[in-house]
Amino acid sequence: MQAEYLTIHPDNPQKRFVTQVCECLKKGGVAVIPTDSAYALCCMLGQKNAVERIARIRQISKNHNFTLLTRDLSELSTYARVDNTVFRLIKNNIPGAYTFIMGATKEVPRRLMNEKRRTIGLRVPDNAIVRAICTELNEPLMSCTLIMPGKEEPESDPVVIHDLLGKLTDVIVDGGVVEPRPTTVIRFEDDGTPVVRRIGAGDPSPFE
Repeated sequence: MQAEYLTIHPDNPQKRFVTQVCECLKKGGVAVIPTDSAYALCCMLGQKNAVERIARIRQISKNHNFTLLTRDLSELSTYARVDNTVFRLIKNNIPGAYTFIMGATKEVPRRLMNEKRRTIGLRVPDNAIVRAICTELNEPLMSCTLIMPGKEEPESDPVVIHDLLGKLTDVIVDGGVVEPRPTTVIRFEDDGTPVVRRIGAGDPSPFE
């Protein structure tokens, strides 16, 4: 079976196509979706088989740390331990090319958190497509950057992605070519202190 290939407008996502993607994900599907930093492999929380398929595509351990993609911060406290200061700091800098590492709550599936540190990575991408999908699903997505085995850079062209993964995924969203840009990674310590772990496309200065 070939994956469904949907061309979705990057600024004004067509609702009927967003709904098609969501229906596929609800059935346990694996989707390729654009973000503001790269294309990503995504599935819904709790879909163990989909997570295992993504791990096989990437050839990574099943214990690889996935990242939550969210529409906004409305669900943040469900999955991460944050105080008001941290919440405001994140809110003032999203959406954007940041990955925030925070302490995970008990609501986070074990395969989604760092077992040793019990942390979770969370992103609110500056991408209308992924935010529209998360809004319709009314929950975050588990995600993993689409880097093919043996390569160092993420895939950026949806046509090439379809050639590579058309038989291994269920839906591929063409949101245009997305030039890879690593996210800026911010880890919040237990006391709420932000630590810049990697400087990428997001401006690190608010967290320094």
